[in-house]
Amino acid sequence: MIPLQQLEILDLRHFSAQQLSPLLRDEATRWQRRLHWDYTLASATLLEYLDGRILPGYVALSPAGDHRILGYAFSVFEAAKAVIGDVYAFDETESTRNPVCDTLLHHLIELLQATPGIDRVESQLLMFPTGALSQPFRSAGFRSYPRLFMTASLSSPLNTSHLTPVQNHSLQSWQPEFYEPAAAFIHRCYAGHMDAGINDQYQTLHGSQRFLHNIIRFPGCGIFDPEHSWLMRNSQTRSIEALLLSSRVQPDVAHITQLCVEPALRGRGLGRQLLDHHATNIARAGVKSLSLTVTEANLPAIQLYERNGFTTLHRFEAMVWDKKVRNG
Repeated sequence: MIPLQQLEILDLRHFSAQQLSPLLRDEATRWQRRLHWDYTLASATLLEYLDGRILPGYVALSPAGDHRILGYAFSVFEAAKAVIGDVYAFDETESTRNPVCDTLLHHLIELLQATPGIDRVESQLLMFPTGALSQPFRSAGFRSYPRLFMTASLSSPLNTSHLTPVQNHSLQSWQPEFYEPAAAFIHRCYAGHMDAGINDQYQTLHGSQRFLHNIIRFPGCGIFDPEHSWLMRNSQTRSIEALLLSSRVQPDVAHITQLCVEPALRGRGLGRQLLDHHATNIARAGVKSLSLTVTEANLPAIQLYERNGFTTLHRFEAMVWDKKVRNG
């Protein structure tokens, strides 16, 4: 093992996409093996940004005379917030000891917290199990929100005979004209919700629009699948009362990026009806399994998913540093 004091940490913007390609290929292999997730398109998009030399971050190199790239970390800025997009190093993520990633995070967090105008830093590093990267975050004052990566097999037909159809509602697949009302609906659903403390995009209408735009346009959560993304609408008012958005993370694996129900209507079966409808239809399209993420403290949502055959594959952490809260 290379002593950490001998690692050379350099600005990410000094490196080209070609230089970082082997590291990202290794990371894509790890995503496929651990989470059944084809990460190659997301990696290709990231490589384009890396060639633009615009992402703040760091690269870890082995000691002088070798200068092998061992790992990298980067972030993006969104107004007064920074989001740690990724940290990865060869031969790390699968244990609670990740010295190269820890070192990279210490440098990146120090940079972000010292950046003028940045009041908040968020991170959800899905590949790392709970506790794997706790030290650099906790030492910098971050708050941890444990989350679950859950999966369900669609290899056998779902039993939906127990379901009573929701009255006075209609189901419709995603259409571009739903963008604005869907963003407003997401914002309304997360008012006061625990997840608005993890991702502050939920806290404003503009942020919810940006969140929805990112899901639809960028491959970070898979390739958006409009044919299998559903809105449940009131038959009389035509207002959205439940929403499920889906993406493909590989041809036969789908990921539910969003499932929310009108707050006043929760507990009436809309979410379960929507989830069963989605699973039934996407199984007919050749999808063999579904995945999703959920905050561990959101017990009603977890119970809903477990009743529909989801089990926890992986536990990870969302991390948040909020300067205003700490100094309030």
